[in-house]
Formats: sequence, C-alpha cells, structure tokens
Amino acid sequence: MVEKLQLTPLNDLEHDGDLWIATGEDPQFLLSPPSGRYPGGWSLIRFEAEGERTELSPVLYVDSGSGFSEAASYSASVYDAGRDGILLRLPEKVLALRLDPLSGRGRFRIDNLRIERIGSARAVWRRISPALARARRVPRLVLHYVANVARIARSSGLRGVLRHALHAPAATAGGDYAKWIRCYDTLTAEDCTKIAARISAMHAKPTISVVVPIYNTPERLLRRCIESVLAQLWPHWELCLADDASPAPHVPAICEEYARRDRRIRFTRRETNGHIAAASNTALGMASGEFVALLDHDDELAPHALYMVVEALATQPDLDLIFTDEDKIDEYGRRHEPWFKSDWNYDLMLSQNAVVHLAVYRRRLVEEVGGFRSGFDGSQDYDLTLRIAERTTSDRIHHIPFVLYHWRATSGSVALSVDEKDYPYEAAVRAVQDHLDRTGRAGARVERQDHPGYYRIHWPLPPESPRVAVIIPTRDKVDLLRVSVSSILTRTDYPTVELIIVDNGSVEDETRKFLHELEKQRSVRVLRYDKPYSFAALNNWAVSQTTAPLVAFVNNDIEVITASWLSEMVARALRPDVGAVGAKLYYPNGTIQHAGIIVGIGGLAGHPHLGLSRNEPGYFGRAACAQSLSAVTAACMVIRRDVFLAVGGFNERDFAIAFNDVDLGLRLNQAGYSVVWTPHAELFHHESASLGPPTDKRRSRQFEEECANLRRRWIDVSSNDPFYNPNLTLSGGDWSLAFPPRVRKPWEAECGVRPGLEF
Repeated sequence: MVEKLQLTPLNDLEHDGDLWIATGEDPQFLLSPPSGRYPGGWSLIRFEAEGERTELSPVLYVDSGSGFSEAASYSASVYDAGRDGILLRLPEKVLALRLDPLSGRGRFRIDNLRIERIGSARAVWRRISPALARARRVPRLVLHYVANVARIARSSGLRGVLRHALHAPAATAGGDYAKWIRCYDTLTAEDCTKIAARISAMHAKPTISVVVPIYNTPERLLRRCIESVLAQLWPHWELCLADDASPAPHVPAICEEYARRDRRIRFTRRETNGHIAAASNTALGMASGEFVALLDHDDELAPHALYMVVEALATQPDLDLIFTDEDKIDEYGRRHEPWFKSDWNYDLMLSQNAVVHLAVYRRRLVEEVGGFRSGFDGSQDYDLTLRIAERTTSDRIHHIPFVLYHWRATSGSVALSVDEKDYPYEAAVRAVQDHLDRTGRAGARVERQDHPGYYRIHWPLPPESPRVAVIIPTRDKVDLLRVSVSSILTRTDYPTVELIIVDNGSVEDETRKFLHELEKQRSVRVLRYDKPYSFAALNNWAVSQTTAPLVAFVNNDIEVITASWLSEMVARALRPDVGAVGAKLYYPNGTIQHAGIIVGIGGLAGHPHLGLSRNEPGYFGRAACAQSLSAVTAACMVIRRDVFLAVGGFNERDFAIAFNDVDLGLRLNQAGYSVVWTPHAELFHHESASLGPPTDKRRSRQFEEECANLRRRWIDVSSNDPFYNPNLTLSGGDWSLAFPPRVRKPWEAECGVRPGLEF
C-alpha cells in the first residue's frame, strides 16, 4: 500500500510559491501520513526533488522514542529517491519522520512524497541487487559472494542467509561518505565535553606549532584555515603564519588582524617571494613548540586534530613523526574522497607520498635536518618526511586512523586534479633519489610512473646474479604445466635459474612423458614427492633439495608476462630488510587476481583490488605502487633461502593446504622483515586450476580447521591489518567504507561493534 506523506516545515524553511527556501544552515521537514500512523517494517520512501543552483543531499531521520539521531538516519541521492526510493526498516512504533533536504541555504522544490510498505522478499532483493550489479561488472566477485553465503549457510542455514541479507550493514562501492561522516566523524557536544575532561587530566601538555606558508590566499579560504586552528579542542598550540610577499593586500591585513586577536598567533611577512619551501622555513623559524604540524594556507584541520596527536603522544611519548588520514573539501565546505592510509609503509613511501596530511614532526629533528629545502617546492613535505625518517625508526612513526585534515580542492590545486601541476612530481623524483643516495642504496634509481604522483624504484642486481631455484609443484594437468614451464624458460631475462619441478603423484602418460623430456634440460630438475599432498610440506622439502641462495615458489598455473619479473623480485628480495616479495597476478582476461593480501578480509584473509582492470591504479595508487603488506601469495613468491629457513619455512602442522603463505608473511613481519608486493612483476594466474577447490569431506574439514587456526593464531591482526585501515570494510577487497569502523575513539570508554560480513 502506497500512502502520501505531508510536509510540515520544522526549521529554517519558508514556502515561496511552488518552491521552498532554506533560510538557515539546518532546514528540516516533518513527514506525516494522513492516517496518523507510520507503517512498520521494511518501507520505501519516494519523492521528486530539484535544487535551484544548489545541490540537494536528502537525509531521513527516524524517531522511535529516543529522539532523532544520526544513528537512525538514511541518506540517498535525489536520483535514487525518485527512481528506486529510500529503503529503510522502520520499527513497529514510529513517533516521527524527519527529512533534511540539504545542508545550508538554497531554493528547491520537492513533490510527490509517498511511503510504501514492502515485504521481506522485496527488501532482500533491494539489499543484494547492488552486489549483483557489481558482480556483473566484475565477474570474479561472484566467488567472493558465494563463499560468504556458504559460510553463513553452514553456521545458520538459509534463514541465517536471509537474516544477514536483511540486517547486515550495506556497503556500496566507494561507500556513502556523507552518512559515514554523520554517523562516525561528527563531534557532538558530549564528545567535546569528554575530550575536554581528558585534556584536563593529561600531565604532559606539549605545545604544537602549526606552520602555515601563505601566498595570495583568497580571503574566505584564509579565514577558514585560521579559524580551523582557533577551533582546536587542544588549547596548547601556536600558529606561525608566513606571508610570502603576497601582492594581495588582504593577506597581511587578515593575518595581522588574527595576530592581534590571539597571542598564540604569530605573523611575519617576507620582503621577497621565495616560494613554498622558503616561506615554510620562515614560518618554522617562529616555532617554539616541541612539535611542528604542517598546514597549507587554504586547508582546514578537524577540531580534534591536535588533541588526537597529543593522545598518541600520551601513549608513546617518544614518537618523532605522526600522520593521519585525510579527505578533500571543496570551495563550499563539502567533504569528499577520504584517504584512509596504511600505517608507516616504507616501500609505499618510496612509491608515493603516503604521509602528506596531517603530518606532525618533532621540531628538534626538523631543525637537525635543516628544515625545508629550496628546489623541492611542491614536494617539500615529501622530501622532509624522507629526511626525518632517516633520523628515526619505524616504531617512532605513528599513524592515527582518523580524518583530521581537510585538503582544499579548488581549481589549480593538486588536490582537485593531479594533472593541474607538474613541478611537484619532478621535485618528488629528486627527493626520493636523494634519499636513496643518502641511505647507501647504491645503484637504486627512481622514475615516474604513467600515473602522476606514483614512482617506481629500480633496485640493482649484483654484478653476478645469484642463483634462483624456481620451485613448481605439480600433479598432472600437463597443459597448464607446459605453458608455465615454457614461459619461464623462454620469457625470463634473469640469467641464473634452476627450475625444480616437484611431481606429487602424476599418473597421466602425457604428463610423465613431458617430465621425462624436461629432465634432459640442463637447467631443469624433476623431483618426485610421493607423500600425500601438503603444499607446506612439499615446498619445505623442495627447499631442502637445493642450495640456491634464493627460492621462488611458483604455481604450475602461472604464466610469465614481463620478462623482467624475476629480476624485479630478486632485486627487492636481496635487500637485507626484506623477507619475501610477491608479484602482480592477473586472471586470463587481464583483470587483477592478486595485488597482495589483507588479513581480515572476508573474515580470514583476502586479495584487495580483485577484478580491477590491469592498468587501473586502484585505491590511491595501491594497485600501481610497490608496498609492504602483511602477506603475498605463494603462487608467485621470492624469498632468500636463509630467511625462509630462519623463520621455520611453511607451517606444515597448522597450514598444510591453505593460508600457509599468509602465516609465513605474518611471521616474517614478526621477525622484523618486510613483505613487499611489486606491481612491476606481472604474470597470469589460472587460479589453482591444477588442485581445484576442496570438494571431498576430508579436504573440506581440513580447510575449516586451517581457517580456525588462522583466526586463533593471528586474531590481533585479523581486525586491524597495519597495512590496511580500520575505517575500510573487511567484507571484500573493494576498499569501501566500514559501517561501523573498527577503531576506538580515545575519549569513549568502549570500542564500537565489529561489523559482520557484508553482501
């Protein structure tokens, strides 16, 4: 049954003929059914709306007895509201419904508002249809969804699957950032009261100097920048403003106005224009705080930004570098494009500036390295971070997984488009190359990638390339094996390869004939392993059969694409700080199968960027940049033999078949080694076509046991992989938002509830 809803203005609204005028910042309507009773259960609310030179962002609020709150809010685009409607599950007792058509002032119309109660079957379809649409675009996601459904069905049956479809948090690709902000990133009066209490109880109260170089900033944006510092909940700051000889007279006038208003604000005006590095140094020269925070002249800090920095210092007072998550903010104050970052990730830092905003440094170290360097304008902060990192250790670099910085996206800014300016990227190349040279990476060379802002390091090989044992387990499936072996022998440019084929019980005549032919080749060895199949035991045994200083674990369904794949992986694996190196693997159709492993995805461990097209950079370049990760797949992995043996090889007892590579990667991290994934070693992977999925009861039972082993052994990592982010979903590898996040707000007594699996 469809019922019309009546609009009653509650706040900041006036009628103007056929239009409504939002007269204030918080326009609100009350929605009332003529019958006086709202339908309970699953419902669709539809309406047509259009803004007059303004963007509408409708949000529905439900009051079921506790008042209106963000937790009981539902947002939708005007297009969705008019076409499919806003799906919401109303409690049986609804006291009121409220509609906020937009944030801020504006003129608009809204018509044909109605509500329809629907059954559970239609609701289920509405919940799963976005997932099905994604699966049509990326067919390999079907496997992920089927696995999730099977896991739920095993524990809860069909009713459990339906219950999950109806009640699990829904997440679309990219997520609903506006709703996420309202629910999890909007400070209430109660939050501010709790933060004030925590600040009052703190013993150490360090001063943070906020350094701002200024040049010809538009008046409105400069004021918003300064006001965002004045609004800080942490009171112990100083704002150091340096005007780089701006021609616009309003710039020094505004800065002097604020300096007169608040004694914590310091201002100086340079006589000549020296560009951003020189202006930053001028601002830095005024700083007296123990720590220095960098703020661009038209950007904004979140009100709790500096407080959160001090919270981190209260736990780890020896921190030298602190950085946070960030998003972009447009000229109208609308936030978008959040960047939820990895914890400190050295290899990713060489591939892009993975710190950026907000960055806070111990001032003593900034002064020791000489501050900002002229000649690196546009990437002066990238250069500074690399030089600071050389003076400290990774345990003294801390990432705060909160959006505490809003980067202004305006015409002409790098925030709006990476193509707006080119000079920062050339400066970045010089900064990274200087870092490599200073730190003794002899022969390492940096170059720009096709995607602006991303870089590739060419790591050198020694004059005499060390021998690599390429270990390929196999059992029949000779067509796959023939392609794999041929591609390795004919398309690999690495000069010293020992190919070890481990035959685990092949019975087909054609396979045996092919293996016999391979044995005649000087660079190939065929070994027989007649024990029951165990990936871990088989490969551990194979490693014991070679003296090669490096081993490459390669599946028999791998096909080489780039000739330099092994050279690329070996060069990285030879670095003393690196434990294992993984490659970029594609399905035969050219979409991504493997771009590293994130622990916790799907409840266990999963592959991010699954199904993404080959040349797409992925989430903030994470599919195009070499980086450290918790693990990489052993379908194509290179590791030094001594490191492999030192950590005990693959765990044969707990991970004979599955997750042995995940466990190995985590143990390497635990032992102080990095696990590096490189997108510059490219191969096809036919996805376990030889072994196939577990089908018999014994193998299925073993797989379930190994799933349990992974959860038990690595429970601390499974909900917060340091190379992922607790604000991102664990229900898949598409980097969408987590509803709710898995991160604790320090002023709250309890953590949020972990989200379940999402469709």
